[in-house]
Amino acid sequence: MNAIDLEAEYNNRARVPEHPAIIASWASDAAAYRHAHPPRVIRYGDGERHTLDLFEAGAGPCVMFIHGGYWQALDKSFFSHMARGLNAHGVSVAVPSYDLCPDVTIGDIIRQMRRACLALNDALHVPVTACGHSAGGHLAACLLATEDCVPHAYSISGLFDLAPLIETSLNEKLQLNPELAKAYSPLFWPAPAGKSLDVVVGGEESGEFHRQSAAMAERWGAGHTDVRVESIPGANHFTVIGPLADSASPMVARLRDLACA
Repeated sequence: MNAIDLEAEYNNRARVPEHPAIIASWASDAAAYRHAHPPRVIRYGDGERHTLDLFEAGAGPCVMFIHGGYWQALDKSFFSHMARGLNAHGVSVAVPSYDLCPDVTIGDIIRQMRRACLALNDALHVPVTACGHSAGGHLAACLLATEDCVPHAYSISGLFDLAPLIETSLNEKLQLNPELAKAYSPLFWPAPAGKSLDVVVGGEESGEFHRQSAAMAERWGAGHTDVRVESIPGANHFTVIGPLADSASPMVARLRDLACA
């Protein structure tokens, strides 16, 4: 591990200089979709950020999309348009916010997403397919491991072993030590047998993100989780979620099939 420049491997904003324009486009597209399709807001806790936006598409299945930002940035308002593709196929999509580090720990965020998932399940009375990007991909895997109402997870650019982050600037806010990093890393949790995990990574992402995906597939696959690995050609850490907004994309088709299974 010491031979790898971990800062370069995990600092995605530095790796993708055009990220400000991409994030600005997320905010604009999300606001437009939210204006055209006002969501139902469901509260899952007492905090200001403890709500989720539910973009309903009938009485059928539901996907919960959890945003990224290394557990320390962004909120649900940047990602409303991630519901567009699935809504077109009759799949409802919930987009939660959560508190951010360093105000809370990653462990607190995991617990918040568990509460959000249960609140969504209580509201709709259907299974929840957990989907997430980056830190959200980590949280989606956590929900697969812990929640009976989550039979499938679709993790995009997920982080499953948090130990490498200790030696990066990201840890200024994450405040991880070796013990906490292992405790919060689903790579080391019991694999949820009889469930399915899709591990998706952009083809242009760093070697560490590809390594993380491969390690998760190997570890949980050996534990009798049905694991599927996919690399999205030409996609970087920020563009990799773009297909979620496209009703004709293979990514949306796969999530629709999982949610409807």
